[in-house]
Amino acid sequence: MIEDISKKEIIESGLIAANIYEQLEDYTFKLFERGTQYAREHGLILVDTKYEFGIKDGKIFLIDEIHTPDSSRYFYKKDYDINLEKGLPQKQLSKEFMREWLMERDFQGRKGDVLPEMTDEIIEMVMNRYIELYEIVTGEKFIFSDRTNLDERLYNNINLSLNKI
Repeated sequence: MIEDISKKEIIESGLIAANIYEQLEDYTFKLFERGTQYAREHGLILVDTKYEFGIKDGKIFLIDEIHTPDSSRYFYKKDYDINLEKGLPQKQLSKEFMREWLMERDFQGRKGDVLPEMTDEIIEMVMNRYIELYEIVTGEKFIFSDRTNLDERLYNNINLSLNKI
């Protein structure tokens, strides 16, 4: 269940201590400022994003990806003013198009909804959006890695990451 909750309500409910909240807020603003700057340098506007934090042994950790199409929406800076002036939708680099595709097929993640078939066409469209963002942000051509033994590679990479915690 998604629920709007204010800073005051979070602190008063004891969900998190005020000093921890203040630290999270500081980290969030700094991350967004850096993400905005980085996007601008690459011809994009970081429209909005989310950050996920956790606490282990009293220390705050950033626990999920940041500034990816999964967590953020980007608009193209060069077309933004023209599109805004003409009332046109902004070209986005985000997963919003995927959400729209799902909703057009009556899937919203509700109980009982049936996930539509992910055709090769839609999978390629998603892949191309992620590759486009990668190439814009890094300035490098995306090169596919070896696709053999994917299960083993995934298992090994997860274990490597977990062992660093």
